[in-house]
Amino acid sequence: MKYLRKIFILCTLLIFSAEITTFASTKIENNNMASNIKNININDNIINNASPDADEVVEVFNYNDNKIYLTEYDINLMAQVVYAESKGEPYEGKVAVASVILNRVLSPGFPNSIEEVVFQPNAFSCVIDGKISVTPTQECYDAVYDAIRGNDPTNEALFFYNPETATCSWMTNIEKTQSTSIGRHLFFNTK
Repeated sequence: MKYLRKIFILCTLLIFSAEITTFASTKIENNNMASNIKNININDNIINNASPDADEVVEVFNYNDNKIYLTEYDINLMAQVVYAESKGEPYEGKVAVASVILNRVLSPGFPNSIEEVVFQPNAFSCVIDGKISVTPTQECYDAVYDAIRGNDPTNEALFFYNPETATCSWMTNIEKTQSTSIGRHLFFNTK
């Protein structure tokens, strides 16, 4: 009877070990799939939206077959920037600010995630002065979603500033292309 009990315990341990091994390999496969979704290869450029889990993707921005997979965090972060950078601007100006963020993620000259673009050093005055910690209005979220749907009133601009209040000499002195004025902001690209 003693030996039967030991054999039973041994068999139970073997079965349990096999289940743990199967579970672990399934978990590794799922993590690898999530990593593959996070890093999308588009025309030999990797666009990484820093999504911690594929289940968190809530929106996809699609432009010329380039896709950015957006999480709730990305959308909230964009809405905060829109609020802080374009408070008092017309709705089109809010959409334009959101569009600049998306345009930068797609541009090879900028980081390849929403978070990295927003927190890139000296990129947005609201991050520099700490005014990004705001609660966006519904209008800001609407503007972000309009930009995600492809509404870009900036003509693919990568930069913007308010010429009346700008303290950055780079913005005022750089040669600009494709300039578009919306509200008090000037949206543009550089040569």
